[in-house]
Amino acid sequence: MIIKVPASTANLGPGFDSLGRAVSLYLEVEVLNISDRFQVDHVMPDIPHDENNLIVKTALTVYPGLPPLHLQVKSNIPLAHGLGSSSSAIAAGIELANHFGKLNLSDKEKVKIGAKIEGHSDNSALTILSGLIVGTEIDNHFDTIKAPLPDFSLVALVAYVSEYNLPTKKSRNVLPAQLDFKTATHGSAIANTLVASLFAKNYQLAGELVEKDAFHEKYREQLVPELLLVREVAHQKHGLKDQTLILKPDNNGVQIIED
Repeated sequence: MIIKVPASTANLGPGFDSLGRAVSLYLEVEVLNISDRFQVDHVMPDIPHDENNLIVKTALTVYPGLPPLHLQVKSNIPLAHGLGSSSSAIAAGIELANHFGKLNLSDKEKVKIGAKIEGHSDNSALTILSGLIVGTEIDNHFDTIKAPLPDFSLVALVAYVSEYNLPTKKSRNVLPAQLDFKTATHGSAIANTLVASLFAKNYQLAGELVEKDAFHEKYREQLVPELLLVREVAHQKHGLKDQTLILKPDNNGVQIIED
């Protein structure tokens, strides 16, 4: 059995913690056999190979009765680069628990569990639900709407993968505790209009608005010195040296592939 989980990119422009999409990079977890101890085979640096692995820890949190398993993990999702690598591991763990525990969890329940484990729900929802998602957490539950995907002969998502890592905690720590009312209302108006433009399939307007965030990007520029240059590259060629990935949307979410 193989559990296949897509990567995700949240915080699309002014859609901070509310707009994102699943993309065509994947974590695959193959269940080799039941064992006498948990063993996770992979080649990722500084990631545990035992029950301390995030996939196993998540699965045991959801289903403590999970038998010890020998797992093989493959992933082309860059770690700590804003593509939901932790969310993918958590989603895989939830699916592992759901399968072996015969829990019959709904997608909404999986999203809620993922949000509780991760501490925020945007990437978890994208990974589990797939597609282009607009969502928010209210009263302990996450409400989502799927937006229509753009025509990718006209629009592309290109990810610039820098050599350095940027953990979520560090990128959130630079954000202000509060915004003044004028900034907040202006940022909200931009985000609302961006979402409306996506549903209206007005991608020229969406392309303009996605660069007008007022919530988080200006505070994170100090951590991502290439940000303005990458934005410029979207309009013209430039000599950036690190890896770039041309991504497609994932419409399947978490999959279980069985022989």
